[in-house]
Amino acid sequence: MNTYHIKSKDKALPVINLLLMAVVLVMLAGCSDLLEEEPKTVVAENFYQTAADIEAATNAIYTPLRNVRPEQVAVLSAHTDWGYGRGSRAQYNDFNGLNATNMNAAASRWTMFYEGIRNANLVIFYAPQSEQVDQEIRSRYLAEARFLRALTYFDLVRNWGGVPLRTAENIEQKDVPKASVEEVYDFILADLLVAEDGLPADPVQPGRPTSWSAKTLLADVYLQLEQYDSARTKALEVMESGRFGLVPVQGVEDIQWDVFGPDLVNSTEEVFYLKYTRQTAQGNGLPWILNHPSTGLYNFGGAYAHYGDSANPFYAQWNDADLRKQLWTPVDFGLGATTLVNGKYVEPEAPDNTGAGNDLPIYRYAEVLLIFAEADARASGTVSSGALDALNQVHRRGYGLDPSAANEVDFGLAEMSPEAFLDTVLQERAYEFQFEGKRWLDLKRLGRAEEFVSENKGIDIAEKHYLWPIPVDELNYNQAMDASSDQNPGY
Repeated sequence: MNTYHIKSKDKALPVINLLLMAVVLVMLAGCSDLLEEEPKTVVAENFYQTAADIEAATNAIYTPLRNVRPEQVAVLSAHTDWGYGRGSRAQYNDFNGLNATNMNAAASRWTMFYEGIRNANLVIFYAPQSEQVDQEIRSRYLAEARFLRALTYFDLVRNWGGVPLRTAENIEQKDVPKASVEEVYDFILADLLVAEDGLPADPVQPGRPTSWSAKTLLADVYLQLEQYDSARTKALEVMESGRFGLVPVQGVEDIQWDVFGPDLVNSTEEVFYLKYTRQTAQGNGLPWILNHPSTGLYNFGGAYAHYGDSANPFYAQWNDADLRKQLWTPVDFGLGATTLVNGKYVEPEAPDNTGAGNDLPIYRYAEVLLIFAEADARASGTVSSGALDALNQVHRRGYGLDPSAANEVDFGLAEMSPEAFLDTVLQERAYEFQFEGKRWLDLKRLGRAEEFVSENKGIDIAEKHYLWPIPVDELNYNQAMDASSDQNPGY
């Protein structure tokens, strides 16, 4: 019997035990037919023999990713020029690497990401062996597993750098060497090309990725790799599909309910979201992390663990007419009168701090537009009317205007050099994607983190802050890694 081992201090767990744990987890989302997984008792010889088996195993990939992503977004938001953490999270604001508490928290995120990869590898390894399931169905689930694996490695490589590449091919190996950043990206691209070809154009169920999801993730990866022609091409394919559009809004409540609301199943803006349901232990934890009880925006109080500051130049220089700025509310909870809390995610009917029904955007159509705008300008060295329109669509919507109609708030070609245009796109991304985990990764990607953090927070960034430490347990358990040479700088 094949075995697949993961880190558990110095114990190795057989794949069937892991599979038993994985498949009994229930994948729930905003309505009853989303990614449902029936608990079942299985043995290796019988599992993966039906489409339902493969679906249940594929659904198990989502469970650790849904658990880790809200916390990941919160932490990355404190790593920005505009966001702050409270309590133990305040240390993220120092930009001097992580202390012992937050090193342990980062290690927990690492573990959850690799649990998702492990579950994807199980599908990729075992599903092709089923002779009873139609090839088209097997190919679709394999493409979905590879999409999710690529997405997860994209998170790992941007936050930890080079990491061990655990795959379906080395599924029996405990000791896997640290791959280079370039090798990780090659692996991600290979997965995504398969996913793009194998995923359907329409989601089989809300919450499942499509070929458009794969194209969007490809566009983002190409942007990261400075392959701007390819990034522009993939983003444009999504734009020209006619399947997506910005959700129109006229006020703050429209943003809260029509773009990020807890009752939404999907929208024209959704390219790929992680799905949650209003149920204890099945909800999105981010709304509780962000909200303060005084605002009444969350039914179960709120931890207000991350916040803003109206004295920060980022906020002070932001146009007051922008509805996205108006999502911030002054609340002095002991840190001063300039303290702000964010109301982007509201949930007045959550049963507790684990039960918010808000889905978590991974890719929205707004990001497709801004990826295209940036990639087009960088690839051509000019500001095209198409790139300008893509930027203006997002900008107009931020002011509560019709995204598709020209307006006086529009940026104009005459005022835009390529450099000024790219700066404007970067700033629009900062406004649009607050608490979606994008800003810190953008600033690192462009080599501008030091510039903006210094300007808006008055802090210099230590070298070790750019990457999180490889967990000590991984270095101790994985004998193919060396604690002295494979650890990230500064740890």
